[in-house]
Amino acid sequence: MAHKLFHTLLIIVFAFFSTAVSADRIKDLASLAGVRANQLVGYGLVVGLSGTGDKNLGITLQSMQAMLSRFGMSTDVAGLNGSNAAAVMVTAELGPFLKPGQTLDVTVSALGAAESLRGGTLLMTPLLGADGLTYAIAQGNLAVGGLGVQGEDDSSLTINIPTVGRVPQGATVEKMVETPFLENEFLILNLHRSDFSTAAAVAEAIDTIFGDGIAVAIDGSSIRVRAPVDPSQRVAFVGLLESVEVEPAAPPAQVIVNSRTGTIIINGNVRVTPAAITHGSLTVRVTEDPKTEAQNTVVADGDNVIVAPTDPLVTPDTEITAEEETAKAFMFDPGVNLTDIVDAINAVGATPSDLVAILEALKVSGALRAQLIII
Repeated sequence: MAHKLFHTLLIIVFAFFSTAVSADRIKDLASLAGVRANQLVGYGLVVGLSGTGDKNLGITLQSMQAMLSRFGMSTDVAGLNGSNAAAVMVTAELGPFLKPGQTLDVTVSALGAAESLRGGTLLMTPLLGADGLTYAIAQGNLAVGGLGVQGEDDSSLTINIPTVGRVPQGATVEKMVETPFLENEFLILNLHRSDFSTAAAVAEAIDTIFGDGIAVAIDGSSIRVRAPVDPSQRVAFVGLLESVEVEPAAPPAQVIVNSRTGTIIINGNVRVTPAAITHGSLTVRVTEDPKTEAQNTVVADGDNVIVAPTDPLVTPDTEITAEEETAKAFMFDPGVNLTDIVDAINAVGATPSDLVAILEALKVSGALRAQLIII
């Protein structure tokens, strides 16, 4: 009976989606709590390099010695050469629901003095999670996009980054990360951008399709959703849930200024109360043009007259001028919108730095109805 009711619900939902107004999907607005990727990291050894390795770096030689000892060989560090080997850090991202036996890509980065990892092979490397347990094993040939060459006179040319490479599907998952997806009675949707209005709209949209009381907004970031207990039904339910379309609330009024690049973003909700602005620029120039006159010393010695040059006489001559452009004034009427603001500022030919100064002054005066964020 439960299966028949669920299939009937699917038909109703699909019928609703076919006539729904275009909006943002929940899949694009929120994510399921506990369903996330996990970072993995490991220390390994790359061999097979063509003389571009770590040379005699201590950590590399010790790694080579430890590797050989695992195969029953005993050797001294002094008898090893690390020119064709490199110590590396291996990183990967273990996606949610990946099972043992599945593969994932790994990134290999030089740790020591290696000049390039091109042509190298990563030896078996355990990848550990934050809890220190091994979740995957990586090994394989590196694909390096960078290139580095060096001449006998120590001149060199480097293209891209030759000390970082990837091993596509180079790691095999050995342990699965447990998720609460099938364990809890409720699913929690976490909004990518916290907003009480959007959280309420998401809960309302879910209740409209699946019935009252299915979703409850518990705060400005999270919505609790009652889900089927049966795993197959829960997977289908989440698939439908992600496709529910919601009209998100308008973001808060913000003006974002990137002080390094001069980029300024003003969203459409910014308003300005009545304000008059005068903005001009003052330029002061100081010009030094010293006058130099040659000086000589005349000495009479009997019938002989000796003329000896001395240090020249320098007379300072400083000229200071000041120029001030005509200040241009413009006025904002009550409740002006984004278009009016941009048109008014462009009309006076303001540069990005001028615009930042104007916006900061408006914010201090209380006329700017927006958050001023400088990054």
